[in-house]
Amino acid sequence: MTAPVEPRVPLADAHVVVAGLGVTGRAVVAALTGRAARVTTVDAAAPDADLADASLVDLGAVDLVVASPGWRPDHPLLAGALAAGVPVWSEVELAWRLRVDRAGGRGPAPWLAVTGTNGKTTTVGMLTSILAAAGERVAEVGNVGTPVVEAALDPDVDVLAVELSSFQLHFTWSVSCEAAAVLNLAPDHLDWHGTPERYAAAKGRIFERAQRACVYDATDPAVEALVADADVVEGCRAVGFSLGAPGRSALGLVDDLLVDRAFHAAADDPARHGAADELATLADLAHLGGESGAAPHVVADALAAAALARAHGVAAADVRAGLRAYRPGRHRVETVATARVAGGTVRYVDDSKATNGHAAAASLASFDAGTVVWVVGGLAKGATFDDLVLRRADRVRAAVVVGVDATEILGALERHAPQIPVVRVDPTDTGTVMTRAVEAAAALARPGDTVLLAPASASMDQFRSYAQRGEDFAAAARAVAARTTEDD
Repeated sequence: MTAPVEPRVPLADAHVVVAGLGVTGRAVVAALTGRAARVTTVDAAAPDADLADASLVDLGAVDLVVASPGWRPDHPLLAGALAAGVPVWSEVELAWRLRVDRAGGRGPAPWLAVTGTNGKTTTVGMLTSILAAAGERVAEVGNVGTPVVEAALDPDVDVLAVELSSFQLHFTWSVSCEAAAVLNLAPDHLDWHGTPERYAAAKGRIFERAQRACVYDATDPAVEALVADADVVEGCRAVGFSLGAPGRSALGLVDDLLVDRAFHAAADDPARHGAADELATLADLAHLGGESGAAPHVVADALAAAALARAHGVAAADVRAGLRAYRPGRHRVETVATARVAGGTVRYVDDSKATNGHAAAASLASFDAGTVVWVVGGLAKGATFDDLVLRRADRVRAAVVVGVDATEILGALERHAPQIPVVRVDPTDTGTVMTRAVEAAAALARPGDTVLLAPASASMDQFRSYAQRGEDFAAAARAVAARTTEDD
């Protein structure tokens, strides 16, 4: 059955149910105020919601449901709405429908959107910095920031840099991005989507109706297949990126140069295939890495951000300026403490945002072999960890396993890396779990080691968010470092 998309009546006459009253849901309610005839909110955890029990919603009297991304598609309210012919929209879909013209009557702000299993926030941050360097008034919105609908209703925004999760894309039907990117694809959120194929299909929705460019990891056949399957606007281009020398209509690396062979010349320029634009150097990204410079996945993110910016018309010089100016957000491979120990130092690095195996693998790859005391675990979201341990066990000297849901990671370590010492942190006292984990890691660490929080799991089993998990890790690490200094 094809899902219904259009409400039975115009929005101004519609009764809209808002499912979920968190940050996204409240932004939706604000946007609908004065634009919909009636709004009913549903959330068992919000005291000010109109209804706590979703079963009390009379779908026969509802014209549209707007679902927060935390609500799974098999939730009885959402599944029942679709079965009854009531459309279900994401907040992103509502934002697209409500977007306003920019000041000066220039039409709505274009969207440059990013999804992928790993690297979304970094890429959107880089893209925002590049657009700002080009003089654009840019709104960085989406998955972990400002709700999209708030920026879509702001006439002073020139362009939106949009981070989209698979949850947000699932109920998004008509968005037409100026350019969109899928960075990578690995199994994730299988508890929400059910199968890897459904997860991939949700990610692929970002390419639908793309106007100028579908940007993709040219080394990943699964991502390339999403581009091939997309129904795009005529003239939209497939633009790959990789860490190798770029082919035609691609971005990549030539020695230490980030190079553009996609947007460097007009399509009808007979000399375009023999030329390229230099966008930046690896030295321009050195501040985003450790002693050995930016990690490969960070360089790949920079190429993807550059491709989106170039599709928007940004000059090469502004790409370089934006990448130089970019500083990563919190909880992404962030050194939070350095402890002095006999014979050297131990570094503590917070990568709490590595909430899946793909992200954790990239994080571990940033360190030398045998130098990581790995703090790992949390809510597995239906994932397994065999591939992660097989690929990155060489980087790990010891592991400290946290989280209520530890069976899979403990099993993977036992099967594939039995030589690695493992400490299991008792999960029963949630309030002290990270303190105990860091102290266990400190006892295992040797001079020159890094204690790395790269959980490969979600945080909701024991923390409010990945941010709180990272803050708790940082606080515990600083306490260990201070105590070590006092002992000196």
